[in-house]
Amino acid sequence: MKYATIRYIKYCIIILLITAGQLAAQNIEFDAKNFPNDKNGLRQMQNSIKEADKLFDKGGMANVEAALFHYLNANKFNPNNARNNYRIALCYLRGQHKNAAASYLETAIALDPAVAPDAYLQLGRAYQYDYQFDKAIQAYETYKSRPGTKDYSALYLVDKYINECKTGKILVANPVRVFIDNISELNTQYSEYGPVISADESVIMFTSGRDDTTGGGKDEDGYFEDIYTASRIGGKWSRAINIGKPLNTNGHDAIIGLSNDGQRLFVYRSENGGDIYESNLKGDTWTTPKSLGSKINTKYHESNASLSYDGNTLYFVSDQPGGFGGHDIYKSSRDAKGNWSEPENLGPTINTQYEERSVFIHPDGKTLYFTSQGHNTMGGLDIFKSVYENGRWSTPENLGYPVNTPDDDVFFTLSASGKHGYFSSAREGSKGGQDLYVITFLGPEKNLIGNSEDFLIAYQNSAVREKIIESAVALPTANLTLLKGVIRDEATKYPLEATLNVIDNSKNIVIASLESNSKTGRYLVSLPSGINYGISVKADDYLFHSENFDIPAASGYQEVEKDIELKKVDIGSKVVLRNIFFDTGKSTLRPESVYELTTVVDLLREMPKLKIEISGHTDNVSSAAYNQKLSEDRAKVVVDYLISKGIAASRLTYMGYGFDQPIATNDTAEGRQLNRRTEFKVTDK
Repeated sequence: MKYATIRYIKYCIIILLITAGQLAAQNIEFDAKNFPNDKNGLRQMQNSIKEADKLFDKGGMANVEAALFHYLNANKFNPNNARNNYRIALCYLRGQHKNAAASYLETAIALDPAVAPDAYLQLGRAYQYDYQFDKAIQAYETYKSRPGTKDYSALYLVDKYINECKTGKILVANPVRVFIDNISELNTQYSEYGPVISADESVIMFTSGRDDTTGGGKDEDGYFEDIYTASRIGGKWSRAINIGKPLNTNGHDAIIGLSNDGQRLFVYRSENGGDIYESNLKGDTWTTPKSLGSKINTKYHESNASLSYDGNTLYFVSDQPGGFGGHDIYKSSRDAKGNWSEPENLGPTINTQYEERSVFIHPDGKTLYFTSQGHNTMGGLDIFKSVYENGRWSTPENLGYPVNTPDDDVFFTLSASGKHGYFSSAREGSKGGQDLYVITFLGPEKNLIGNSEDFLIAYQNSAVREKIIESAVALPTANLTLLKGVIRDEATKYPLEATLNVIDNSKNIVIASLESNSKTGRYLVSLPSGINYGISVKADDYLFHSENFDIPAASGYQEVEKDIELKKVDIGSKVVLRNIFFDTGKSTLRPESVYELTTVVDLLREMPKLKIEISGHTDNVSSAAYNQKLSEDRAKVVVDYLISKGIAASRLTYMGYGFDQPIATNDTAEGRQLNRRTEFKVTDK
């Protein structure tokens, strides 16, 4: 009873305010009796309003902007027409400058409280977009309490809007500590959106509808979408260029995902209700995109995708039946033959009864970023984060203000380091429509030192600084190693296209497989912390190359640049087997050695005339006699394993060299570790 009384009092106050506004202003129609001395001007304005109404009803951004021009022109002639002010506000609410709508709606309601059944609803939307959350809540409550016909589908959403305003008040009062920069060198008067980056931030690709679109096509929203790309050179982005055919066609083409190494991308095409296509980079040329097939693409709308760091899981967005709302997020796994499994809905922790629209899985393999109209959004689509641990997704966390706003903030992607996020938004300050923005996460607040690392990070981008928010927020955790470099021929130094397999040594399985670029030899692979990795690099007519990375679970982010040189199969060529392990001081093979040994077996089977010597090597700790015997015993154990797998003993010899052939200093722990090794050498081919 008490609550109902308060609502009634509020309603009476609003009616009094409206009445006061009516006494101060009068609705003036566009007719001859109100403008007897300017019939020609009136006729022009009447025609202008008719044209505006036609454009507005057609829809599409270009038509709404054209309608707004006509309505504003009429408003100059007669600023006291309720309907015209209302229509101006609707145009603003459908465009970029939503916060301009409130004053026109206030005027429209003051002139005629019954100007439209949803006038107070639209006023609430305008206030919400302008961060006037208390006024927005009041307008929404007024809409609910006013008598008369209402749009019940809108009425259903009003309580949601009120909750969004309450969330907005909390988020704005507790802003995250970030820099948000407009990437001015990439943005234009047209819309730019959907940024995707390589894990090391060296390449960015995005979608835009510009006047250089392939084929020159246009529709009611402007020029057809095309894919654009730029590279980071000297800490700055190069000029964005249209990536051209075959990725771009004469129709709409949008990029929706990019692999960590920048060698595979996913594009959206409007065929079959909206499908996802894949293209691969061969040298400096992208292959013709191919459909991902019927397991992923249905007759419904598949619109966004992100590939896991190992290339084996695809997260994507679809509105296929059986979901929790409109568009939901699904995942599918790729088998050894490259086929995708039946999609699996990520479930109610992630998906809501509302829209989930874009998805990004971080190179750490467990952190999901997505946009949603549900959860605790402050309005429109907000960006959320969830972590997969102990077999389930954590409760999604809103990335907070000013990353999120009451309008749509979408297509978020995060660098492997976790320091920079990229997304698109139509917030104030945009050059036109949606713009690309970069977030620099500053981490916990601390005293600034003149040339500290944080200071340099904050200013390494040349974009215009928009906001500095000073309260503290934890820096996103990025527990992974980014391994990158160039694969070359050892003798000629020419780049090579090679296959790089990433092995979980504890399980003896390949967890990722990728190709170096056929023209540059470049590769990039993400290695989440907490695994002992074997790296095996192979190319036709070359001996394989072996690397080991044992990354503790507590390791943070690091980038390791490692150029790899492959050796031709020639007599005398040597390969260090970095993933063969023995118990300390013993010649007992550890289980983690199986994959590396299997690789040697496969090589010998592929080249039946090849003969090799297996050699053992130690550091200089302990006596020469001890190390000589230990190294020989270890070499013999490897040979015995190869023989047990069917390799003829006549093709194998073994030697122990103790510490006579060091490849590094024995004065450091790191050097001694390198000297403790197993090698093979080609003795005949």
